[in-house]
Amino acid sequence: MVGKGLKRLYTALIFLFLYAPIIILIVYSFNESKSRGVFSGFTLKWYEELFKNREVMKALSNTMIIAVLTTIVSTLLGTFAAIGIHFSKKGPFKQMVMNLNYLPILNPDVVIAVSLIALYRFMGLDFGLATILLSHITFCTPYVVLAVLPKLKQMNIHLAEAAMDLGAKPMYALRKVVIPEIMPGIVTGALLAFTLSVDDFVISFFTTGHGVQNLSILIFSMARRGINPVINALSTFMLIGFFALLLIINRISKKEDEQEEF
Repeated sequence: MVGKGLKRLYTALIFLFLYAPIIILIVYSFNESKSRGVFSGFTLKWYEELFKNREVMKALSNTMIIAVLTTIVSTLLGTFAAIGIHFSKKGPFKQMVMNLNYLPILNPDVVIAVSLIALYRFMGLDFGLATILLSHITFCTPYVVLAVLPKLKQMNIHLAEAAMDLGAKPMYALRKVVIPEIMPGIVTGALLAFTLSVDDFVISFFTTGHGVQNLSILIFSMARRGINPVINALSTFMLIGFFALLLIINRISKKEDEQEEF
């Protein structure tokens, strides 16, 4: 009993250490004072200022547009890349492709950012929303590949062959047999891509253009001038939004599991 109590206490302390900063941020988003040391009273004025702040709303809009487009494109590219890698023959080419896929993940963000800057300069592209989008797609696609590949390995390799033996064309077998089997991996990859895109700062900072910024760049510039309580409100709003999204996805996954059992 003592051992179980100590384990629970240790676990509770770990979670407290991890989530205490977030809890403090949420509490001070309702603080009437700008001071980060004194809670002077409950207020919603920082949330009102948040929705009235055009700069923040513009950055939020840019962030969501980039994140959604990145999720769609990188999920498509990563899924088909994973399928191609999985069904290709074992050999040096397959190993080389896998190693190339690991590079953007293992490399520091600043190395990827500087490399992309050099590429865009060479191509003569104007820096702005398009370059950030291309950079995020480049950065997120390998994560989708790594999320989908395990599901492909778990899948029965004879399912697609059986479908084609029964008269299905390759694309029909892909849509009706392979894609449904690996859908959990695709959803996981899409969530990873969306989260990484919203969270990214270094690559966005290096590849953005004049007057174009997402939330991470805006929060960085605002924090340099001193912590504005509007940032606390914005962070709380985003945290609640992502938590609600997580609950919805878990609910859908639970329903699908229940249907599969029956």
